[in-house]
Amino acid sequence: MMECTDQIGRKVQLPVLPPKRIVSLVPSQTELLFDLGLDAHVVGITKFCIHPTVWYQTKSKIGGTKTLNIPQIISLQPDLIIGNKEENEAAQINELAAQFPVWISDVNSLPDAIDMISQIGHLIGKTLEAQAISTKIESLFELYALKRPLHKPRVAYFIWRKPYMVAAGNTFIHEMLNLAGFENNFGHLKRYPEIQLETLAEVKPDAIFLSSEPYPFAQKHVDEFRQICPNTPILIVDGEMFSWYGSRLLQSAPYFDHLWKILAFVEN
Repeated sequence: MMECTDQIGRKVQLPVLPPKRIVSLVPSQTELLFDLGLDAHVVGITKFCIHPTVWYQTKSKIGGTKTLNIPQIISLQPDLIIGNKEENEAAQINELAAQFPVWISDVNSLPDAIDMISQIGHLIGKTLEAQAISTKIESLFELYALKRPLHKPRVAYFIWRKPYMVAAGNTFIHEMLNLAGFENNFGHLKRYPEIQLETLAEVKPDAIFLSSEPYPFAQKHVDEFRQICPNTPILIVDGEMFSWYGSRLLQSAPYFDHLWKILAFVEN
């Protein structure tokens, strides 16, 4: 038996070390478990856990991140459930925690993500593997910070359509935009506010990013924004690189470097 404290300050008791039956409630943390070297010990994932493909095709699905199938999870008899404060519903987490050990992450910055990776690695007996991933992520971002442009274009980052919603302050996306070298046009607001497209004409962003998730923005949506900001670069960006806070961060800094090259091309 081991007692630990998760990222929201809850005490969690693990009866089996390392856990043998893990259910993951968050896509980015599911991918992390795979990259840490687990396989058979992960018995359930959400329908949104698309990485890795082999797990998506073979693991038991336990609903969506905010619509968990509680009876399905109970049937799997997990000895550890791993979730997230923002991505999962508190009522469902509390219901599960009454029966099983539930460890919850709370990630709003890169240091939070590094801490989450470290803690999960320790929980599942993969401390060295987690340390290797964390060290690599930190190294990639340190190298990127040395070469990113000094000026910070103002960017409006859209995550949803009808209603239109942006990633604002106090979000992981906001922190990643900053690390990528951009200023969030709506950073003075909180979380994920609704905005009218006409607002863009007033705030005059230097670029507009349409995220590939959670709403699947595509090239066909660019024209809607171009009507408001005809001279502003509008890019479809990979939302996983800005919002997945697990081992996907290994790809984020290189992606941001690539994004700058695309943005420079568009601007020219």
